[in-house]
Amino acid sequence: MGDDSEWMKLPIDQKCEHKLWKARLNGYEEALKLFQKLDDKSPEWSKYLGLIKKFVTDSNAVAQLKGLEAALAYVENAHVAGKTTGEVASGVVNKVFNQPKARAKELGLDICLMYIEIEKGEAVQEELLKGLDNKNPKIIVACIETLRKALSEFGSKIISLKPIIKVLPKLFESREKAVRDEAKLLAVEIYRWIRDALRPPLQNINSVQLKELEEEWVKVSSAAPKQTRFLRSQQELKAKFEQQQAAGGDADGGDDDEEEAVPQVDAYELLEAVEILSKLPKDFYEKIEAKKWQERKEALEAVELLVKNPKLESGDYADLVKVLKKVVGKDTNVMLVALAAKCLTGLASGLRKKFGQYAGHVVPTILEKFKEKKPQVVQALQEAIDAIFLTTTLQNISEDVLAVMDNKNPTIKQQTSLFIARSFRHCTPSTLPKSLLKPFCAALLKHINDSAPEVRDAGFEALGTALKVAGEKAVNPFLADVDKLKLDRIKECAEKVELVYGKKTGGAAEKKEGKPIAGKTPAFSGNGGDKETKDAAAKPLKKAPAAKPGGPPKKGKPAAAAGVGGAGAKGKKGPETKEIFESELSIEVCEEKAAAVLPASCIQQLDSGNWKERLACMEEFQKAVELMERSEMPCQALVRMLAKKPGWKETNFQVMQMKLHIVALIAQKGNFSKTSAQVVLDGLVDKAGDVKCGSNAKEAMTAIAEACQLPWTAEQVVAMAFSQKNPKNQSETLNWLSNAIKEFGFSGLNVKAFISNVKTALAATNPAVRTSAITLLGVMYLYVGPSLRMFFEDEKPALLSQIDAEFEKMQGQTAPAPTRGISRHSVGGGDDGEEEEQEEVGNDVVDLLPRTDIGDKITAELVSKIGDKNWKIRKEGLDEVTSIINEAKFIEPNIGELPAALKSRLNDSNKILVQQTLSILQQLATAMGPNIKQHVKNLGIPVITVLGDSKNNVRAAALATVNAWAEQTGMKEWLEGEDLSEELKKENPFLRQELLGWLAEKLPTLRSVPSDLLLCVPHLYSCLEDRNGDVRKKAQDALPFFMMHLGFEKMAKATSKLKPTSKDQVLAMLEKAKANMPAKPAPPAKASSRVAGGAAPAKFQPASALAEDSGPNTMESKPDPKRAKAGGTSSKAKGVQGKKVLSKPNLKEDDDKSGPIFIIVPNGKEQRMKDEKGLKVLKWNFTTPRDEYIEQLKTQMSSCVAKWLQDEMFHADFQHHNKALAVMIEHLESEKDGVISCLDLILKWVTLRFFDTNTSVLMKTLEYLKLLFNLLGQEEYHLTENEASSFIPYLILKVGEPKDVIRRDVRAILNRMCLIYPASKMFTFIMEGTKSKNSKQRAECLEELGCLVESYGMNVCQPTPGKALKEMATHIGDRDNTVRNAALNTIVTVYNVHGDQVFKLIGNLSEKDMSMLEERIKRSAKRPSAAPVRQAEEKPQRTQNISANASMLRKGPAEDMSSKLKIMYRTYRIQNRNMGSHSETTHTVPREFQLDLDEIENDNGTVRCEMPALVQHKLDDIFEPVLIPEPKIRAVSPHFDDMHSNTASTINFVISQVASGDINTSIQALAQIDEVLRQEDKAEAMSGHIDQFLIATFMQLRLIYNTHMADEKLDKDEIVKLYSCIIGSMISLFQIESLAREASTGVLKDLMHGLITLMLDSRVEDLEEGEQVIRSVNLLVVKVLEKSDQTNILSALLVLLQDSLLATASSPKFSELVMKCLWRMVRLLPETINSINLDRILLDIHIFMKVFPKEKLKQCKSEFPIRTLKTLLHTLCKLKGPKILDHLTMIDNKNESELEAHLCRVMKHSMNQTGSKADKDTEKGASHIEEKASKAKVNDILAEIFKKIGSKENTKEGLAELYEYKKKYSDADIEPFLKNSSQFFQSYVERGLRLIETEREGKGRIAASTGISPQMEGTCVPASTHTVSSSIGNTNGEEVGPSVYLERLKILRQRCGLDNAKQEDRPPLTSLLSKPAVPTVASSTDMLHSKLSQLRESREQYQHLDLDSNQTHSSGIGTTLASPSSAAANIDDLKKRLERIKSSRK
Repeated sequence: MGDDSEWMKLPIDQKCEHKLWKARLNGYEEALKLFQKLDDKSPEWSKYLGLIKKFVTDSNAVAQLKGLEAALAYVENAHVAGKTTGEVASGVVNKVFNQPKARAKELGLDICLMYIEIEKGEAVQEELLKGLDNKNPKIIVACIETLRKALSEFGSKIISLKPIIKVLPKLFESREKAVRDEAKLLAVEIYRWIRDALRPPLQNINSVQLKELEEEWVKVSSAAPKQTRFLRSQQELKAKFEQQQAAGGDADGGDDDEEEAVPQVDAYELLEAVEILSKLPKDFYEKIEAKKWQERKEALEAVELLVKNPKLESGDYADLVKVLKKVVGKDTNVMLVALAAKCLTGLASGLRKKFGQYAGHVVPTILEKFKEKKPQVVQALQEAIDAIFLTTTLQNISEDVLAVMDNKNPTIKQQTSLFIARSFRHCTPSTLPKSLLKPFCAALLKHINDSAPEVRDAGFEALGTALKVAGEKAVNPFLADVDKLKLDRIKECAEKVELVYGKKTGGAAEKKEGKPIAGKTPAFSGNGGDKETKDAAAKPLKKAPAAKPGGPPKKGKPAAAAGVGGAGAKGKKGPETKEIFESELSIEVCEEKAAAVLPASCIQQLDSGNWKERLACMEEFQKAVELMERSEMPCQALVRMLAKKPGWKETNFQVMQMKLHIVALIAQKGNFSKTSAQVVLDGLVDKAGDVKCGSNAKEAMTAIAEACQLPWTAEQVVAMAFSQKNPKNQSETLNWLSNAIKEFGFSGLNVKAFISNVKTALAATNPAVRTSAITLLGVMYLYVGPSLRMFFEDEKPALLSQIDAEFEKMQGQTAPAPTRGISRHSVGGGDDGEEEEQEEVGNDVVDLLPRTDIGDKITAELVSKIGDKNWKIRKEGLDEVTSIINEAKFIEPNIGELPAALKSRLNDSNKILVQQTLSILQQLATAMGPNIKQHVKNLGIPVITVLGDSKNNVRAAALATVNAWAEQTGMKEWLEGEDLSEELKKENPFLRQELLGWLAEKLPTLRSVPSDLLLCVPHLYSCLEDRNGDVRKKAQDALPFFMMHLGFEKMAKATSKLKPTSKDQVLAMLEKAKANMPAKPAPPAKASSRVAGGAAPAKFQPASALAEDSGPNTMESKPDPKRAKAGGTSSKAKGVQGKKVLSKPNLKEDDDKSGPIFIIVPNGKEQRMKDEKGLKVLKWNFTTPRDEYIEQLKTQMSSCVAKWLQDEMFHADFQHHNKALAVMIEHLESEKDGVISCLDLILKWVTLRFFDTNTSVLMKTLEYLKLLFNLLGQEEYHLTENEASSFIPYLILKVGEPKDVIRRDVRAILNRMCLIYPASKMFTFIMEGTKSKNSKQRAECLEELGCLVESYGMNVCQPTPGKALKEMATHIGDRDNTVRNAALNTIVTVYNVHGDQVFKLIGNLSEKDMSMLEERIKRSAKRPSAAPVRQAEEKPQRTQNISANASMLRKGPAEDMSSKLKIMYRTYRIQNRNMGSHSETTHTVPREFQLDLDEIENDNGTVRCEMPALVQHKLDDIFEPVLIPEPKIRAVSPHFDDMHSNTASTINFVISQVASGDINTSIQALAQIDEVLRQEDKAEAMSGHIDQFLIATFMQLRLIYNTHMADEKLDKDEIVKLYSCIIGSMISLFQIESLAREASTGVLKDLMHGLITLMLDSRVEDLEEGEQVIRSVNLLVVKVLEKSDQTNILSALLVLLQDSLLATASSPKFSELVMKCLWRMVRLLPETINSINLDRILLDIHIFMKVFPKEKLKQCKSEFPIRTLKTLLHTLCKLKGPKILDHLTMIDNKNESELEAHLCRVMKHSMNQTGSKADKDTEKGASHIEEKASKAKVNDILAEIFKKIGSKENTKEGLAELYEYKKKYSDADIEPFLKNSSQFFQSYVERGLRLIETEREGKGRIAASTGISPQMEGTCVPASTHTVSSSIGNTNGEEVGPSVYLERLKILRQRCGLDNAKQEDRPPLTSLLSKPAVPTVASSTDMLHSKLSQLRESREQYQHLDLDSNQTHSSGIGTTLASPSSAAANIDDLKKRLERIKSSRK
């Protein structure tokens, strides 16, 4: 057993592979346990991917069983199991199904089913079908059984039956009985799912077996089978199924769903197609033309035999069909006619849709042939035409059928009607639209009035069927004139009709339709509803067996909702709201009825002779009408009373006005019928032109129009007007009509009737009538569109020009939404009606055009010409055709043999003729209009073939032709059938790219497409892998649009036929396309029919109407302001938008594009961030954007981006994205706030564009980003974390683009971003980018990191420099050379900044990498003065911009500056480059800032010699003025002044140079700024630029700290100079309080950070002038604290303290200095408290206390922080009292910190305190002393104080407190405390107290102008590890005369051994002292020097103490604060030197 112990120790996966079966068995057992408990996403699963097959195929039977169990558990639980499908399923089939153990087979079967459950059905099925070919019958049986089980559980939706049925017959032939039996069971199972569709494929098996099967099939239950096991993706179905089971089997409700769940399988689909064309007898075409009928018969019989095959291969059957058609039409032998008809039947049913293209040729012939009486011929013809009907659509053959309807032969009429009836049965409401019903009903109405009874019967049957299918609402309008008997007959027929699509329709619809007719509201069902169900029903007519579309069954509900309105609102003679017609009443009846409702007196006075009586009577009449109820009002009786004598001949206008008003009232209030209307209309028209009564008459007409519909009323009114002679009436009637059309809309108007009347009016002699007619035409033009003009082309030119002018006026306007004519009818319905009518208008107009029949001109001679051998004759023929079409203008669809002739010319060898043919076809489309549809298959598709031509111009012509056709026909015709997919199959790259491009353009505009589009998908996939790049590109572009219609699932399924490699690639593309998949256009975009009518404006009517009257803003928020009035439902609004998208250019789109593109939503951005944080929306984080992200962004944008812009932004076509970007660029400047408020959304949208493949979009996007970040920089915007994280990672992806120009742009953008987002945070994102797989991206990211370190120093490295460098160093070993180089260069850059410390930070590197790095560092060191050269040469961009990034402003240096500035900038660049080579040169340093005069004196000459003259000249030119310090020549630079006056960009530019990496450039810039600051009149120019300047400055400080100080090659004097300049110009700035206050919190924080870091920099101290620099920094800090905005600085210090305590790397000194600054601020509080925003400060303290609760603070090494905080709070409480608690408003949750509790404690405490005012008034900082005084005894206090004095850190503070204490309690005895201490300590204390005393008295003497407060000690600012630093001055005192200072200065000078020159000669203290007149500086200086000696003394004493020499000792003396003492002292000396230099210059 020794071996056992070996394998027992192995991990599970290794056991499973062990050679010992026991080990494997054990492994499988453990694996099984493991698999049952592993989390489904665990990485463990992947380990077993390769092993599962071995589990299944184990050679040991015992182990194999266990292995199978484990494998089953794996497949069930592992998320990666799908990857193993193929190999495991194959293993199961070959190695498990042949096992003798039943358990093994069972497990194998379960594994297969489990794979199907995890969505891998196809792969499993493939393996099982392969298993059926195995030689081992056991395996075959098991495979069949598995298939059967799978089918029975998962159903036929998931298990595809076609391949199984294909192999069934073979299985029945097997020799093994077991196989045959299993096959039988499988056949029974399949039958359960697809019923009779299984019969045809099995018809050829052994008859005995078939019989057995039939017996079994009979037993199968008739209930629909149900899926019982569900895929993982079908969990909701599963839940539903389980509920049903629980509810007791099949609840009733499940019925519908289940039926849908079982797809109807069409037997046709399961059959193999047979190719028959090649099998035709060779002599077939001769025989069929033979004279002997027997020979013809033989030929036909041969065909009949072939077409018996149920499914035929597609091919070119044109010739065969032509021959058969000829036999049917011309053959004299009726037997042959019947035989040929049978052949056609066979062809049609075998080819199905593919036969559609021939249908148009054959149908007319068959219909004509119905004149035959013989029953067998008639029957054969009927079968043929029925079979043909199924291959096409009613629409396509309607022309032919309608043409035969007027035939004289009654049998033809009868058979046609019967055919129509049969066809209608196959229709659904959607395939039988009004446009089709209308002509058919009109023709059938003639038939029901025919003399022949059989024709009448057939007509009734057809109308009955139409009524049944389309519903009453749709058909009734056409039956308005049918008498009741016939109507009943039609309804009776309707009830008998059995529709093809199941009985359901019948039952449901009858119930629904039966009721309403009885009631008053007709036609509840019908079109209103069908409109909604259209989508459901729109499945194109499937063949009979495939019945069951979703349409009719659902008819009831939506129809009911649509209500009455539809019927009323449409139809020229549509049924009225109440009754269709009212019978005419006799005058007696009317009088009777009127008497019942009117007062008697009224009736008597009606015809009184006295007009006053008549007037009184009218008044009574009116009152009576007003009070009547609608139901009681006898309208006809009342209007007849009004018309009674004198009626409309009334002479008194007052009576007449009232009369007309009453008519209007009756029409509005009563149920007014057309009969009543006819009584009054004549009179109204007669009065329309009356001056006094005209308006009343028009009002009455409008009221009648509202009651009886405008179409009818208008027709009556116009007819009446033109039957009169009065021109005034005519013109006024036309004017009324123009208005009425605007109010009612155009629906239902009879254009033809109007046009004839308008023509009459245009010919009138009276100009008013002509003008009114033209106005009316203008209004009609709004609705009908340009096609209206066609009717008037023959008018006189003068008139035509007037009409054109009117149309021109209307151009671009849009029809207003109707405001009347809807209100009466139920709200829901009017809407639908309108939509539909709207669509018809266009068609109507085109239908009305007089069309010419050119059939007779297309002679046989012409056709033969076109086909002639000689190309010239062919050309002649084509020319003739062109002229025929041109003459005819509009033609009938009958063009004889022309199509065939033209088709053959499309592949003419002569390309010119091909082009000519194409232009003829284009003409044809326009001339024939929508009727061209029937030629799509035989002429349109061949045009598509021409797209494959190699000549560019031919392809362009073909494309134009296809587009012209598609515009007329719509796309459906093109997409139906296999023609398009056949074209795409051809491997012609031109054809493929053109066709795909065309589809990509057309598909997005369609709402639905025929299912045949799926046939194109396999070819689309092959195009995706085409050799030709353009084809691939076009295929990728088209992919999303295919997916938009077919759905991802279908497309993904279609990949199963591809090779595995291709499949993966295609699936990846599909995923990508899924993300870009556009939404389908909104409803009802019936583009095709509308465009055809040219009625474009009609359809956009609502959309643009709203643009006019709501203005842009409402536009965005509510798509249809008129919706409320119009009573439409919201679906209409959708329609509006949908149409808008499709809008054709004849709408001027500008009118809705005014207004802002970004709408500012208050707090919108904050809300979005909250939502994202709270996970209410998806976090913007993906590898490729999925649909849900795009949808989410769309939704978020909808509220804040203009609708039209959003449409462009999310359009499927990239050109629209470019448009959107152009608009956004245009609006960038003007809508800054909007852009910023939507910035997060804009950036997210931009990230989506990064995933587009189109370069032009990418370039445009980057251009936009550059401008955007410039703008944000100027606005001093800071990116939020949310914006950054959802944008930067995606931007960084683009750094790896292969195109150089894109990479450059992205880098430029990254650089700009550092202005608005901290570089250190950028660093982390870029660091992430280095982990990419794309080597270009890795390299660029590394370079970018190098640049960041170079510009911002090591501080940017995150999380720590060490980690960052280690990460970078890993790339030195990268396999890609550019990445290695980038990594090395970056580390060398760091080395240049940081020196040898780099190696320590990097840690261990492999030898090879290390040697590469060392080599590179050596090489870089050899390069002469590498740093500056590189900065100038390689990265001019960076030198100027990036380091200068701090400028926050930069619009790009040369973008908007004046030309002078450009020159200046260029000169700077040249100078920079030259300086590169003389990095030591210093003569460009502005004199005022120089400390180093010796060097200049010595070097000046030599340097000049070295420099090229040209540059020399320029340098002088620019800098000389700067060099001379006297104020009188203060022209900072030749350009500065005048530039500053004209633009702020100069300042921006100069500031940008402050942060330059080149020291001289920076000094230059600082000098210029200092100039400006020191001239009071100019200092204001800096306003607005302060933050920017400070940022530039502290960036420069950082640069010095990190880069220059570490650079061995740099002369340290240069650095001191730079420091001096920086500090000097800052002091100048902080003298000017108004400017100082502009500094913002964040900037102040960074500034203080920089200054304190500088004070602690030991390297500075080692410099010669170092101490001086540190002292001046001290002074500057004081200035900053005093002059800045007090809230901002306090806030900044608090944040800085918090950061420094948090940062582990930060030194304790740093925090200490920050706290000292805070104490300083506390001391200033009494003066500043009122200017401070306490709420903000308390918020900062709250955050501080939240981060550092008391416990955490107490753990700090020092107790300073907690005391600082307490002191601050205590002081605030003392100053504000209880009111302090009102200032906690900005804190969201006060319980998060102890702030509130602490304040309450302090308040309580101070309330209890007895201490009087004196206590509170001590404005000294020792507030904690008082605190303790109240708590403890004196002794304790003193003990505390002495303890402090004895401690290292607090000795100063202790002394100060002791001094205070003594002063307060003068009698206090400190002897006892001193007694016990050493002599040294005692004298130290005494001396300390003395010092404090002298200092404070000194302060008193200088009249507080230094404002150094008595307990300064607390605030000492230690300058560095050895420097003693002192308190910080305060400048709050009053001014003191200069004489005091002069005195001081003298003393100082004497001390320093200088003579006292006259004060007048002294040059301005420009260097670091700022304006000499400012006393503060002077006083600090003064005090500083008076203390120097004491300072030395105290320092010496300190060194005697046993203290760590590194410790900082602050002495309580005002030292190191003022500007450098030597500078002050050497002023005279300076002056002399300057003089010398000046003279040498001259």
